[in-house]
Amino acid sequence: MDNKCQCGGDQKDERMEKILKPYKQDKSNLIQILNDVQEAYGYIPRDAQLAISEYLGVPMAEIYGVITFYSRFSLKPKGKYNVAVCLGTACYVKGSEKILDKLKEKLGIDVGQTTKDGKFSIEATRCIGACGLAPVFTVNGEVYGKATPELLEKVIDEYMNK
Repeated sequence: MDNKCQCGGDQKDERMEKILKPYKQDKSNLIQILNDVQEAYGYIPRDAQLAISEYLGVPMAEIYGVITFYSRFSLKPKGKYNVAVCLGTACYVKGSEKILDKLKEKLGIDVGQTTKDGKFSIEATRCIGACGLAPVFTVNGEVYGKATPELLEKVIDEYMNK
């Protein structure tokens, strides 16, 4: 198998080659490679999936299955500020659905979408392990606990002004 990435433009080729180079062409490296691609691109583009498929000899369907199984991975670019609302049991019981509704209303987008300016995206997550702070939302991993729709609105306004 050829170690070169055949995934489109020169810049992508170089970036994917750099990502793939440290890994042996072994299927057991799939998740680590996907993680590196997610870090580099902010999501896992189709061209990168094709390059990984060729490099590891893994069918595209299998790669897609892994990407969609783990919530860590995304097939779409996320906004500069990824806002995730926890819908786990503790958060849901304490009103996280109202927070999510307020977020969708404020940004004018739905879960899984990104604002037209690329600044915000919305994600609905399951338990993030902060049940004692329920309900919880995060912005790029920063946790906001004991959240209310009002707190969400204040935080989003601050990020809008950055």
